[in-house]
Amino acid sequence: MKRIIRNIFLKNWGIKLFSFILALILWLILIPEERVFSEKNLTVPLEIHNIPSIMELVEKPLSTVDIKIRASNRLINEISSANVHAVLDLKDAFVGRNDIPLKKEMISIPVGVEVKDINPSQVQLRLEMTKEIMLDVEANLIGKMQEGFTLEKIEVIPAQVAVKGPESKINKKYKLRTSPIDLSLLTKSSELETDLILPNPDLKLSSPELKVKVRIVIQGQGEENPQEKNNKK
Repeated sequence: MKRIIRNIFLKNWGIKLFSFILALILWLILIPEERVFSEKNLTVPLEIHNIPSIMELVEKPLSTVDIKIRASNRLINEISSANVHAVLDLKDAFVGRNDIPLKKEMISIPVGVEVKDINPSQVQLRLEMTKEIMLDVEANLIGKMQEGFTLEKIEVIPAQVAVKGPESKINKKYKLRTSPIDLSLLTKSSELETDLILPNPDLKLSSPELKVKVRIVIQGQGEENPQEKNNKK
């Protein structure tokens, strides 16, 4: 019995080895690509969705996560960080520190691709309540009036504007400033529309598109003071 088994494997072993190798090569060549699977590592963006409207994100998690995917050879080369991303949904988040596990179902990925691993396995972030406050607006004046002209009055409309942000970033002593206004370019009274500059990058305007007007009263040499002119009337 042992001799028979030995003959099966050893008799004409060279021909049998060649036949096996040839069969393996043909199998690798002819097998459809969708039946052969490979793995691949990717670094993909982490997107944050649905921050509660009454809260502010003050400590953000990492902007990317590392994942390992498995897909057929037909698909694997088409998968990149351009068509894969992780989604962190904060609709159920709470004020304070949140430790959120990263799960496979949080990865948005093409059909037919499997997520094998995610690193890190969880992310940390912190939320604070949103606070709104009215802040004074001051004109941001640069340059000097040309010779022979005097700045008589400056008025900002509205004088106060609502801003909002995380509770810890709100300071009543803050002031909003207009975009720079160059006095050296002005030779007559003007009303200018200008953007606002926030005192802290964590704050934002309650009305994002809001602009303010700056009324500037200028007196030229030999001209009557506008206030005196009004008094005479």
